[in-house]
Amino acid sequence: MRSGIDILVGTPGRIKDHLQNGKLDLTKVKHVVLDEVDQMLDMGFAEQVEDILRVAYKKDSEDNPQTLLFSATCPHWVYDVAKKYMKLRYEQIDLIGKRTQKAATTVEHLAIECHWSQRAAVIGDVIQVYSGSHGRTIVFCETKKEANELALNASIKQDCQSLHGDIPQKQREITLKGFRNGTFKVLVATNVAARGLDIPEVDLVVQSSPPK
Repeated sequence: MRSGIDILVGTPGRIKDHLQNGKLDLTKVKHVVLDEVDQMLDMGFAEQVEDILRVAYKKDSEDNPQTLLFSATCPHWVYDVAKKYMKLRYEQIDLIGKRTQKAATTVEHLAIECHWSQRAAVIGDVIQVYSGSHGRTIVFCETKKEANELALNASIKQDCQSLHGDIPQKQREITLKGFRNGTFKVLVATNVAARGLDIPEVDLVVQSSPPK
């Protein structure tokens, strides 16, 4: 960064640290990209993003950086907040449009009603039926505790490991590599793994409870 770079990719907190320590100069920035903008502008990050952008943006200036916002979901409030950073003639590109079928047509969806106390046993059966002993499965849980408990539950007969925010980054990478390589067949994860995972060989994805 001291020598000068063309592109900087960072989390809001880390970029803000470098700005405050005088290690980063954003006055000549030409393009700003916010990835997963609904998450970035959600309550937790909006203030940090604003502090960063304040350095590079001048009110109503035509010389402000080009701003590109990407998101899988764009609630109405995202557009309202985004307008603060966009030029008046901004364009909105919707790759989904009015299609009601937003999930992949090659994927079968099943909803299973069961009591919470039976959930581990039902998940174990579903994995056995739809993924077997050779297929790969990702199970998403709401909490780290639930992920740990399910990964150790005897109802899941296949080799199983958990992935969540309390696990150090280095171990997370080892776990993901093992899952990709087929070293173990079932990955039980919180939403730490929900974004940016690209493992085409997964046969089954289980939501242990409906997303809120």
